[in-house]
Amino acid sequence: MTTSPFLIRRCCEKLLGPETMAYLLHLRPMEWPIMSAHFLLGTLLAVGWGIPGKATLLGWFIFVALLNGGTLAINSAFDNDEGDIGYLRQPPKPPKYLLHVSVVMLVASLLLGFLLPTVFAWSNAACVVMAVVYSVPPIRLKARAGWDLLINGVGFGLLTPLAGWGLTGRPVPMAFLWVCIGFALLFGALYPTTQIYQIEEDRSRGDRTLVIQMGESLSLGFAVLLTLLAHACFALGAWQSQRSLLPILLSLAAWCGVLLPWWKRWRTMTQKQHEAGMYWTLGAWAVTDIVLLLLLWP
Repeated sequence: MTTSPFLIRRCCEKLLGPETMAYLLHLRPMEWPIMSAHFLLGTLLAVGWGIPGKATLLGWFIFVALLNGGTLAINSAFDNDEGDIGYLRQPPKPPKYLLHVSVVMLVASLLLGFLLPTVFAWSNAACVVMAVVYSVPPIRLKARAGWDLLINGVGFGLLTPLAGWGLTGRPVPMAFLWVCIGFALLFGALYPTTQIYQIEEDRSRGDRTLVIQMGESLSLGFAVLLTLLAHACFALGAWQSQRSLLPILLSLAAWCGVLLPWWKRWRTMTQKQHEAGMYWTLGAWAVTDIVLLLLLWP
């Protein structure tokens, strides 16, 4: 067994054992803080600091730990990646029962979701269904150009903050729906950046992802277009809430500051640089979350 070069991973492996650690790693907990922030954005925009403690904790467990962890695990179970994947470098070989564990997590998420209000329950249920059709053959929409982007844009971009709002039980105003639609488009801008550095591995499996079909240059140009459309939706949400539109320019500048130089230099960039670019877009996403949180605070 090869020793991991990552100190924290080695320490956890000594504590949990290599097999248990492999299961944990394929849940990709490094993504959980990002997922948590985007999920709780909806809750905070609904009620401010008056968040319902028990419902929020239960909603986080159902949507982030069970649903997101199970989604990424079932993806790993079928992909068998050998190179770096999103939020997991040098992934261990998927353990024997990873598929079984992921199915149990997704089913538990689906059933427990109905303990919370309707908007949360059905947003969560839709994400469970999409997790299965995204990764599992013969449907496996992640291997079909366009469908891969649609599933991720709707699931992570739109339904995640909607579920966060929904757990509060408050009616969903049109202004917030515009914000959610904007996030769906923004994830459409983010998604190609998560695929560029994995092109060779995806091709070797026969997957026909959006980036493979469009090519790197057109994919990055498409990401810029979706970024502009996303911020137009954010502006509509702010306008309907009677808030200033100026802070949205800060978010737009963060995204353009990442995507435009990348689009210009992509031919000369290494695989590692493309991977680093993906993490810079996550930084831009964090800027957007903060801007909208401050702008639309109830």
